[in-house]
Amino acid sequence: MSELQRINIAGVTIEPNLVLAPMAGVTDSSFRRLIKELGGVGLIVTEFISVEGLTRGNLRTHRMMKFLAEERPLSIQIFGYDPVRMAEAAEIIQESGADIVDINCGCPAKKVVKGGGGSSLLRDLPQMERILKAVVQAVSIPVTMKIRIGWDDATVNAVEVARVIEGCGGKMVAIHGRTRVQGYSGRANWDVIAAVKRAVSIPVVGCGDVTTPSSALDRLRETGVDGVMIGRGAISNPWIFRQTSELMRSIEPYAPSLLEKQRVLHRYHDLLRGELPERALAGKLKQMCGYFTHGLPGGARLRESVFHSQTISEIFGHIDLYFSTMMARSAIA
Repeated sequence: MSELQRINIAGVTIEPNLVLAPMAGVTDSSFRRLIKELGGVGLIVTEFISVEGLTRGNLRTHRMMKFLAEERPLSIQIFGYDPVRMAEAAEIIQESGADIVDINCGCPAKKVVKGGGGSSLLRDLPQMERILKAVVQAVSIPVTMKIRIGWDDATVNAVEVARVIEGCGGKMVAIHGRTRVQGYSGRANWDVIAAVKRAVSIPVVGCGDVTTPSSALDRLRETGVDGVMIGRGAISNPWIFRQTSELMRSIEPYAPSLLEKQRVLHRYHDLLRGELPERALAGKLKQMCGYFTHGLPGGARLRESVFHSQTISEIFGHIDLYFSTMMARSAIA
């Protein structure tokens, strides 16, 4: 197969076949727009949203759902246990103009699992089926689901789950190659993801340990999946989608300069400004800088300085000094 392709999800075209994974506390509108601006991403997914907050009119929850036209195609992800609430939330999402509604069946967080949502549904397929049928019947936009390969190593059931999703009218399944018990430890099992691809006819997107453009291509070639979903790799390298799409087309992948890396941190601040109070904004910048500077010479010292900063100006004082020093050294060399 050709690695670079489009995915058709019931009329919604995903091109290229690269997806930004939903990440709680990360994939808000500002981060999604940053990734979109840098290019190469075919679909972006929101951080997961509670159907309880959405259907009860919680203002903070509704703000999480807001998006801009330039983020399209966009999938809004919800989590919950009650089929009625899930269907109501899906209707709200459809009314918002979203392209896709995605159901979270993979979150390992204790709070989510305790409420019966997220990866807990992997142990309750009858309830998962009721939820899927209710949501599919409630909306006309495509319904997809993100799952894990199973609850634990003894109950890996991703193939069975994917068949249920297809049978209930789900239009795509995204699979994180770890169990719920694994959390984010160990290695993602792409053999199970490949087995799911062979078992169903709906598009299958794989996720887990894709941190470089070459690893994205390797997973596509090895498994035959329709697309790859990238999460944490996009925080540390927000150009990964562009680089991967270029590699797919046999183009030398873009290598951002130090100046470009500095510019992107400022751009992220610009996108966040006006959306958050300074304290929350500072927290987001610290989070981004923490991932973003791994692997850079002297990155650990920069992260420590940024972490202890009290204001936005102090944060960028450290960031700008670091990059100007690095660029001066590079010029001398």
